Amino acid sequence: MARKPNAPLRRGWTTGACATAATKAAFTALLTGEFPDPVSVTLPRGQQPAFALATERLDRDAAFAGVVKDAGDDPDVTHQALICAKVRRAGSGEGVVFRAGPGVGTVTLPGLPVAVGEPAINPVPRRMMRAAVEEVAAAAGAAPDAVIEISVADGERLAQKTWNPRLGIVGGISILGTTGVVIPYSCSAWIHSIHRGIDVAVAAGYPHVAGCTGSTSERAVQALYGLPDTAMLDMGDFAGGLLKYLRRRPLPRLTIGGGFGKLSKLAMGHMDLHSGRSQVDMAQLAAWARDLGGTPALAGRVEAANTAYQVLQIADEAGLPLAARVAQEARSRALSMLDGETQVEVIVFDRQGGPAGRSEGF
Repeated sequence: MARKPNAPLRRGWTTGACATAATKAAFTALLTGEFPDPVSVTLPRGQQPAFALATERLDRDAAFAGVVKDAGDDPDVTHQALICAKVRRAGSGEGVVFRAGPGVGTVTLPGLPVAVGEPAINPVPRRMMRAAVEEVAAAAGAAPDAVIEISVADGERLAQKTWNPRLGIVGGISILGTTGVVIPYSCSAWIHSIHRGIDVAVAAGYPHVAGCTGSTSERAVQALYGLPDTAMLDMGDFAGGLLKYLRRRPLPRLTIGGGFGKLSKLAMGHMDLHSGRSQVDMAQLAAWARDLGGTPALAGRVEAANTAYQVLQIADEAGLPLAARVAQEARSRALSMLDGETQVEVIVFDRQGGPAGRSEGF
């Protein structure tokens, strides 16, 4: 059914949430002989959606279940993909072991949150699946030892529409998601919400607001300054949309927070930080590393790095304040978009929400 004009965009579920549901159903059947259908899972923020099974099979030593991904109104390449889990018992004390089945990629290059050689199943989905296994095992009085093989129908073809081949993830897609929920991507609607957030902050007379690229940096900035929820502008990838509107409706102070990769793009002059519309210039990061005293060899490693995260690791190991340089360059870009009435600082955070670099500011 088509979405009604001006109706709210419908949210969906990540590949990680679907893989968790399939895993829970399969492991339950392995221990009890019965597949729960629908199967409920607990997401990182406490939601408990239920997923209908699209396929199920119980063999003598393994169980197999699949869930069709519903991405809501998001134009996601994995929308309607069949996400499957084949689960068998692991040896006593082995815990949960992950395997890449057909259509799920394997990591071949460093710089990603998963080690080389591992299935491209990101940390949060792994935690969700472990928790599901532990829940089912506890209810059945069994050990939480399981080998989980995740597969995606037609995943290798779908992966060609993503950045996985460039990132050295071969053989299929990645199992992703930090919240389990897919928030529909609508440029105009998102930018509109940023504008309304600024309007609210101006009307409330807030002296300080923040725009962040994601939930990790948003939580960190909010905790750092004790800002109210209404002072947290949902910037996401739309740095330009936020800054242009702040030029028209200035506020006294703005903190921009985000990860190293996203803010590297802002530092290089990109105002849309989405991976499909801007890329990190590794040569520029290498030039900044040289400016900070990095050796030619180190600069070469930076330029040849697979991801921005890998660049940050290289710089940190060498003691180079590259994240601070990125923050300072991003601040300069932001100030160039404003009219001088708003003071700006930029904070680069690592993946754990810790500060990696900070610009001048207030």
